[in-house]
Parts: sequence; structure tokens; C-alpha cells
Amino acid sequence: MADASKRPLSDGEEAGPSGALVEIKRQRLDEGAVVPAGPASSLATKPQGPSRTSALLAPTMLLTGHADQVFTLKFNPDGDVLASGSYDKTILLYRTYGECENFLQIKGHKNGILELHWTPDGLNLVSCSPDRTVRAWDASTGQQVKKMSEHGDIVNSCCPLKRGSPLLVSGSDDGTAKVWDLRSKRSVATFTEKYQVLAVAWSEAGDAVYTGGIENVVRAWDLRRGAPSLTLAGHADTVTGLAPSPDGAHLLSNSMDGTLRVWDVRPYAAQDRCQRVLTGHVHNFERNLLRCAWSPDGERVTAGSADRMVYVWRSADGAVQYALPGHGGSVNEVVFHPTEPIVASASSDKTVYMGELAA
Repeated sequence: MADASKRPLSDGEEAGPSGALVEIKRQRLDEGAVVPAGPASSLATKPQGPSRTSALLAPTMLLTGHADQVFTLKFNPDGDVLASGSYDKTILLYRTYGECENFLQIKGHKNGILELHWTPDGLNLVSCSPDRTVRAWDASTGQQVKKMSEHGDIVNSCCPLKRGSPLLVSGSDDGTAKVWDLRSKRSVATFTEKYQVLAVAWSEAGDAVYTGGIENVVRAWDLRRGAPSLTLAGHADTVTGLAPSPDGAHLLSNSMDGTLRVWDVRPYAAQDRCQRVLTGHVHNFERNLLRCAWSPDGERVTAGSADRMVYVWRSADGAVQYALPGHGGSVNEVVFHPTEPIVASASSDKTVYMGELAA
């Protein structure tokens, strides 16, 4: 298992604004405090300051253990486990609550992990890598249960179907998006783009696959016809992240043009499907694949940002609700907890933060 010890907090570091993801020199439970995951201090049982909004041990928790950049992370469906994937070729599993124990390390990829997801039942994880494979893992043992290796180049993105058959989609630098059935030996469908595919997602109904990449457009591929049913144009640079809204009516896309776009993907919607353009986050020369996500209630969205900040917007009007500092490198992915007002962020500084938001 990777060393999950937590680096000490240096003297002179102080807490930032309320809720900010910053380190402090004492382990306090005041608003804005950061508590490294590990053995709880005696103060952990004596909450102080403003009322809390989550069951986290402290308003902000710092998780370490990775030896290189952390590119991706996801909560399991129950919200009690957080999985993170890194350029160090490992997936680490942490307890969300209590001391945030790092209880399992998963190894097998021959290169970094660019994206990971839990299957809807919470029993397995799927991940993709520049090693040209997509892999499925038993989340309780860490054992590999399936290796999918038809792609001819880096696999940038993967995503399981939310319900129904055990399907997942992957997108690669080989210009294809492939649909896999975990019960079958080979892929069951292939969609061919002109250029590299950097982000994939399923429609809420499971009848279409969304793809995005360096062509700057987002396409919806109809599974029955094997052809595009919708093309969303508007971004001026590479699309790095895609996320359908919880109700399936909208699609969120993150682009290197420095914008998030909210698209209306309902049938027979108006011709101009771009309903909102959100700004504030940053892409830079690193050109990392910065992802994006919706909150479970659809009222907030979030995205990675190269300026080391965690951004949260209101989806209704596109206003920035939070801009949280603390990371020392690019924030590559931010996700919402499935039931509580908590966000988790993965960074190139090798760390993961969990922090609670106002209810």
C-alpha cells in the first residue's frame, strides 16, 4: 500500500476565508480549518465555530498518499468511499468519514490513470490510461476483473452506463469511442471521429454516447443507428470534459477555450442549444484534461482549473458561488458528494481535498 501518511503542516500557515481549502498550523475544527487525514486529535471531538453542514471530521480534509499528479477522483454511490487515480499508476481508496483512512491501493495499469468511475452498484471501478487499456476492478479486493485493450493509442476517458446493462464507453487518441459490455470479450460498438477523443459520457437514457475532443465540437452518437444524432458547436478549443445533468436534459462541457457550456440536449429543442456560458476557471500550457460535474440536485456545477482553484457555479445563472484556494498545482477534477454538500478535488500537487459547502 502506498504511504498514506500525511505531511505536517508548517508553522506560519493560516486558514483562509470561510470554507477555503487552505492549510493551518493547528488541527482545529473551526470553519475553514484543514485536518490531514490520519489519527484524530483530541480536539476532533470538540467541534467549534459555525454550525457544520456535513459529517466530515472537519470542514476541510487533506488526503495524501499519491506519489505523482492526481488526475481523477469519484465518490462511490453511497458516498462513504472516495477513489482517486494518479499518474503514479495507482488508484487509492479512502474512507470519506472519520480519519479518511487510505485502506486500499489498486495497481495494474502500466501508465497513469486519466479517468475513473464507479459502476452503479458500487462493486467495481473502471479506469483508463495512456497504456491503451480500459480496466475494471473489484472495489473490495482491488483485483482486476476485466482488461479491454482494443484501442490503438492513449485512452483519455471512460464512463459506465448509469443503469441497465453493464456497459461502458471509452474515448481514445486513436480517434474512436468504443462501447464495451463487461460480459463480452470484445467491444460491442465503435464510433469513429476524425480526431482524438478526449472526453466521453452517456446520455441519461442510455441510448446515446457523447464525445468531445480536439475538433472543438460535442457529438451525440445514436447507439441504434451508429451515427451522430446531434452536433454541438460553439467551443473555440479542445473539449476536455463532459457531464450530463441529473435529469438528462442538459449537457455540461469543459473546454480549453476557458469556458463551460450548458447545452440543451432534449429532443426538438431550439436550434441554438447553448443555453449558458460559464467562465472563471483557467486552462493553461499544461493542457491537462480538466473535467466537469453537476451536483446531484442539478443546482450547481464545478470544473477543474489550472489556476489551482476549486470553482463552483450556480447552474441557474452561471454565477461563481465558490472559488476555493488551497491546492499547489492544477485542479484536474472536482466532484460532488452524492448526498451531502461536499466537494472533492484532485490536483497535480499530488493531493486530494474534501471540503464542505454551505447547505
